[in-house]
Amino acid sequence: MEFLSGDNFALAKTFWLATLAFLVAILWTPLFTDFLYKNRLGKRIRQTGFDEKKAPIFYSLHKHKENTPTMGGLLIWVTAAIITLLMNMDRGQTWLPLFTLVSTGIVGAADDIMNIFGIGPNSGGLRFRWKLLLYTFIALVGAWWFFFKLDFSIISVPWVGQFDLGWWYIPVFVGVLVFTTFSANETDGLDGLAGGVMASCFAAYGIIALLQDKAELAAFCGTILGALMAFLWFNVYPARFFMGDTGAMALGMTLGVLAFLTDTVFILPIIAFVLWFEGLSAVIQIASKKLRNGKKIFLSAPIHHHFQAIGWPEPRITMRFWIISGVMAMVGLFVEVISR
Repeated sequence: MEFLSGDNFALAKTFWLATLAFLVAILWTPLFTDFLYKNRLGKRIRQTGFDEKKAPIFYSLHKHKENTPTMGGLLIWVTAAIITLLMNMDRGQTWLPLFTLVSTGIVGAADDIMNIFGIGPNSGGLRFRWKLLLYTFIALVGAWWFFFKLDFSIISVPWVGQFDLGWWYIPVFVGVLVFTTFSANETDGLDGLAGGVMASCFAAYGIIALLQDKAELAAFCGTILGALMAFLWFNVYPARFFMGDTGAMALGMTLGVLAFLTDTVFILPIIAFVLWFEGLSAVIQIASKKLRNGKKIFLSAPIHHHFQAIGWPEPRITMRFWIISGVMAMVGLFVEVISR
């Protein structure tokens, strides 16, 4: 572990690029915000769920946020991409997560633009099935590269050992990435919620990368973290703008790639506990409605909307989820260190 044995280069580079990303994102935010407001690039609040059926509780809770500018996630991934390309490009450690971040961010931006201009079902952007297809394709490209180019097929299970999955590595890879991506998007439902949760996750993976002597990967995580902090400055309640699919989807899938690059797939559900719990709550709600003749488990899904529906103030939900996310990130780090 180089950074623990006297060579502080990796740690210094991580902090330096995180600081740089924060400053760069902060500096171009006023221009970006002015552009969003001048061109009225505001979000349309959806009135349906994944099943394209009416979601009256969700709409009543969020209709007052109609026309708040979206696509704030561009601040995060564009800043991180530029800094990585200029100062931290490494074929072995940053090429794959950077490709994932940018490609997923572009697809998310297209979806956000469709939402802004009222294109798609109920004027809400791409249909869910098309989103699923597009993000699955991106995940398949990543799975192909990991399996055939990098010869990745082994997954470590804490305190149990390593298992060679063979061809099963590909569907496991795709499943983890797609679920994490959509879970991140589900989490992006309250002011500051997704940004704060993601910050804990990327901070944890930055530490894991440092522990594994992956200096460039750690710096990449730091770059995203710095840009995230700048985004959060403007996204906390009441939000100046929203993250949008371009941010949530990009960060979620990149997080999945980091888990496979660091061989911590079984640690990911711990570190990203809030993300996965949000995604799982949406899946449970959909399954319940389909299997129980429309009966719901939660008043509104994902789970943070349920707490909203029972009367919790938005900032309280956000900050308590931040606390849970921070604690679970520490638990995940503990499991990773002790199990190795």
